Amino acid sequence: MTIKLHCFGESGNAYKAALALELSGLDWEPVFVDFFSGINRSPEFLEKNVMGEAPILEDGNLTLSQSGVIQDYVSEKSGKFGGANAKERREILRWVLWDNHKLSSQAGMTRFLMNFLPEDKRPAEVIGFMQGRLKAAYKTLDAHLEGRDWIVGDGMTNADLSCCGYLFYPEPFGFDRAQWPNIDRWLTNIQQTPGWKHPYDLMPGSPADRA
Repeated sequence: MTIKLHCFGESGNAYKAALALELSGLDWEPVFVDFFSGINRSPEFLEKNVMGEAPILEDGNLTLSQSGVIQDYVSEKSGKFGGANAKERREILRWVLWDNHKLSSQAGMTRFLMNFLPEDKRPAEVIGFMQGRLKAAYKTLDAHLEGRDWIVGDGMTNADLSCCGYLFYPEPFGFDRAQWPNIDRWLTNIQQTPGWKHPYDLMPGSPADRA
């Protein structure tokens, strides 16, 4: 049975789940969530996920939400990205939680404020504050990647798939790969992984569709 992932191209959190599915080799297909029309507040959507968020994974009678949970399920089902042992699994979880709190949540918010709000409604002070916090997160990740090809262990794991979620997007939000050489090298490793796709090529929906 084909796994369905309810997602949309602009969502870095959906990208984490979609990329995990794509690189795992599991049979899956994207289902477009028209987020900017407010579909996530509809009764039909909220019945699938009371949190009103994408992504949502459906595999037969199983429904899951939250990218980290979906990534864990993909690992359970495919045997990939979950670490080689208990120590690695805990370290992967540590980085997934760090990303959700320190990197992706702030990158997603800053990117939204800078690109998806009308220019006259973009709060400059908030954006500046968020970019400062993001710089601290980039510094942490770049330092950890010194001398490493991957965040945990010797290959791609859910730690990498989580932390890269927003860093491939072209819209400005205060991230310049050239300023962070270890992050840049690590992102290149991900891009060179067979099967890798850019978020706008992997999932339906992009700003160009709404231009």
